[in-house]
Amino acid sequence: MAKQGSAKKTPNIELFIKASFDGENIGNCPFCQRLFMVLWLKGVQFNVTTVDMKKRPKELLHLAPGTNPPFLIFNGELKTDFIKIEEFLEETLAPPRYPHLTPRQPESYAAGSDVFAKFSAYIKNTSKAANEKFENALLKELKRLDNYLREPLPDEIDANSTETVVGSTRKYLDGNRLTLADCNLLPKLHIIKVAAKKYRNFEIPKEMSALWRYLKYANERNEFNQTCPSNEEIERVYADIAKEMQ
Repeated sequence: MAKQGSAKKTPNIELFIKASFDGENIGNCPFCQRLFMVLWLKGVQFNVTTVDMKKRPKELLHLAPGTNPPFLIFNGELKTDFIKIEEFLEETLAPPRYPHLTPRQPESYAAGSDVFAKFSAYIKNTSKAANEKFENALLKELKRLDNYLREPLPDEIDANSTETVVGSTRKYLDGNRLTLADCNLLPKLHIIKVAAKKYRNFEIPKEMSALWRYLKYANERNEFNQTCPSNEEIERVYADIAKEMQ
């Protein structure tokens, strides 16, 4: 249970995430990074173990048989569904000791929700004739995300002011603090940036300035930049996915 008062103990938490190709460092897994970011943002003490999927230790096979990372041990209890883990952490690691990470605006959850699916279709496509169609579909979703980041949130608009707010200046999806929505989206955007550039020579257009602003501020946060897999790791994973187009 989360600490609700000084009499409660700090929870014992261990997060297990996918290891990279070297078997030790952070692997390519947006769901693993998502939970890594959540725990870091909560400010709770926790341990992280990378799991080499090529040779999983016997102790882990006994601990979580048939389970792939990410999974979590919270005060000795195994939790395996990453969506349920996130919900559990948000409910259990709650104020006053730990911050809530739920976005204030429900729309922040939906922002960019289709971007990764469009990217996956784009990167897997092997037909040169169909490439433009898939690229445009990805661009459309990125533009939709850029538009959301460009539009001021309600709390950026002063109802008593006569001045018109031209555009948002916020750092993240839901304002100037990272939330669960960012923990979901940022790991996917990182993969898109690296893999699409490497295998399709695609980059997010510079005119999507609100999206680039978002990525800039995100990259300045250790909760994000220290939980990312390396570019080489992402490139290795997508080497077999991004087939050469014909």
